[in-house]
Amino acid sequence: MSGIDVITFGCRLNTYESEVMKAEAARAGLNNAVLVNTCAVTGEAVKQARQAIRRARRENPQARIIVTGCAAQTDAAGFAAMPEVDAVLGNEEKLKADSYLRLPDFGVSAEEKLRVNDIMSVTETAPQMVGHIDGHVRGFLQVQNGCDHRCTFCIIPYGRGNSRSVPMGAVVEQARKLVENGYREVVLTGVDATSYGADLPGQPTLGQLAKTLLKQVPEILRLRLSSIDSIEVDRHLFDLIADEPRFMPHLHLSLQHGDDLILKRMKRRHSSADAIDFARRVRDLRPDFAFGADMIAGFPTETEEMAANSARMAEEIGIAHLHVFPYSPRPGTPAARMPQHDRAVVKARASALRAVADRLHVAHLERLIGTRQMLLVERNEMAHTEDFTFVSAPGFTPGTLVEVSIGGHNGRHLTIASATASSAAA
Repeated sequence: MSGIDVITFGCRLNTYESEVMKAEAARAGLNNAVLVNTCAVTGEAVKQARQAIRRARRENPQARIIVTGCAAQTDAAGFAAMPEVDAVLGNEEKLKADSYLRLPDFGVSAEEKLRVNDIMSVTETAPQMVGHIDGHVRGFLQVQNGCDHRCTFCIIPYGRGNSRSVPMGAVVEQARKLVENGYREVVLTGVDATSYGADLPGQPTLGQLAKTLLKQVPEILRLRLSSIDSIEVDRHLFDLIADEPRFMPHLHLSLQHGDDLILKRMKRRHSSADAIDFARRVRDLRPDFAFGADMIAGFPTETEEMAANSARMAEEIGIAHLHVFPYSPRPGTPAARMPQHDRAVVKARASALRAVADRLHVAHLERLIGTRQMLLVERNEMAHTEDFTFVSAPGFTPGTLVEVSIGGHNGRHLTIASATASSAAA
């Protein structure tokens, strides 16, 4: 091979940062390299990263393989010990050209491969100017990094460090760059996006940032948020939900569970009632809102009744896009030291909750049959509605906005009955 290949796992923030990595590595003159940007959120994500590294070495025997991301930050020595790996960079180091200029030589010891500093010492997040996100028709925009909370199941703060925000002016500048490059939709991303601004002068909120972006960059046709913590939502965000049609009617909620005792043991800051009340308040303002959510099945000490509470909450909210994760103990977290369920129990509870998720998703698809929807067309003959529902959209140009009539669904995504003219291509 020649050039730089990037393999990305995990969240939208990783997708965004992979573009930064590729640009910085190229600026440093790196060539014939594979950059692996890992995720640490589950044990399965780490396993998949290791498999990808081994496969990359088989397919590119002469290339440098450089591993970074959250899994590399939290288990740097483990990845450095892999014979396929030539260097390990931390989450802060991966974003700097200088890191790629100072890579170790081939064949060095595991210790010499390491380029990972203490992520907790990082106190600022510099704006990374990315004008293009390869393979995506939505422009991702990093506004925040890190997390100050310490949920008992979560390893991510140890991979990302403490919460730090990108100054508002830099976010506006980056948004302008994205729309100038043709992006119709901008997605604000962060590890704990709703904590945005607490470390900045004047302590602006995520809602204030979103309002400012839509005012100062009117060319943004669709603004979307990545995962949020509903307990941190401020009045400015509720204003956008109520009054701003360019703010997309979809929020992905970091719920994690539906039982109050488990939520306390997870060290979450909301109750099940808080989550239900939030969803009700949002739909009172805008009835067409759809919710996605993350929920964990099989958390330590979870009983069958507690597991059933998660299902009941998902149904009461009417979560259209529910992502179910079987609990995965992450070494170094408090939950990993709690009494663990047998993996068969965890798997069975995840399967039961996924069955609820499937039923709720189908009910959501049914409700959309016969409606008119504005789609943003993707590159794989698929598209997203404003409420982030997938639609099969063959024959349309990627990056275009097109209004369609929904004719049906196949249990997974919607199908189109008819369409009107699309807008100019992105």
